[in-house]
Amino acid sequence: MGFFPHLLLAILEGTVAAAVLALSALGLSLVFGVMRVVNVAHGEFFMLGAMLAWFVAKSVPGGPAAGFVVALIVAPLAVGALAFVTERLLLRRINYDPEATIVATIGLMFVIQQLALTVFGADAKAVSAPFTYRIALPWFGFSGYKLFVVLASVALLLGVWWVLAKTKLGLIMRVTQFDRETATAFGIPVNQVYSAVFVAGAALVAIAAVLIVPIQQAHYLMGLDPLLMSFIVVIIGGLGSIKGSVIAAIIIGLSDGIISMFFSPTLASIIATLAVALVLVFRPQGLFGVPAR
Repeated sequence: MGFFPHLLLAILEGTVAAAVLALSALGLSLVFGVMRVVNVAHGEFFMLGAMLAWFVAKSVPGGPAAGFVVALIVAPLAVGALAFVTERLLLRRINYDPEATIVATIGLMFVIQQLALTVFGADAKAVSAPFTYRIALPWFGFSGYKLFVVLASVALLLGVWWVLAKTKLGLIMRVTQFDRETATAFGIPVNQVYSAVFVAGAALVAIAAVLIVPIQQAHYLMGLDPLLMSFIVVIIGGLGSIKGSVIAAIIIGLSDGIISMFFSPTLASIIATLAVALVLVFRPQGLFGVPAR
């Protein structure tokens, strides 16, 4: 293949990575934007979603498509339930203190990781895609499932935007994000809002895991990369900025695909880390974040 086919393939692969990364980072950004806490166990929620997808896919009869559909329901519900218990029994007891939350979720991260190792084992788990249709291009064939991942991610991102911008629930979340005391004074149940947001963030990253696991294998240590990449996206886009996280995910995903294709994945990671450093030095609030007053 010549330069253009390689570039097209890199853009397509980068778009898939950007779509899944946007979903993962959106969950992290949503939690920080409303609750003002950092969930360090975010990557382990991703890993747990992938492991559950593998378990459900191998347990449900009817072929890969049936297993995928059931996993797409079961994994977000199960991970969301774990997030609900975490918020009630852990975060609420420490009053959502930012520093204490980081320490607590670091501990939770190791607990989930070791439980996954004990229950699922150390071997990587392969999951079959729900369909194997390939799009025939003049230079190469491209997986129809990967295109589905992009479309599904875009649909979910638009759905989250609609909830936040057009519904009463989104208005309540924005008021809570702006000022907790004011929200409480207006009768908004802040603790319930926090619980719903934390569950939603975990469910989003679990959905991202279910979508990506037919492309890459599930493993009990796979949560580190989504966590680091989500942090990179959120820092570049702006802490708490949903729009910034989505745009940063697109930039990081596409650049990672292109640089990995023509140079090396290591160089792509170095450039992403350098971008974070430059943003922190010259625009600490991120590209779309609001400066602290």
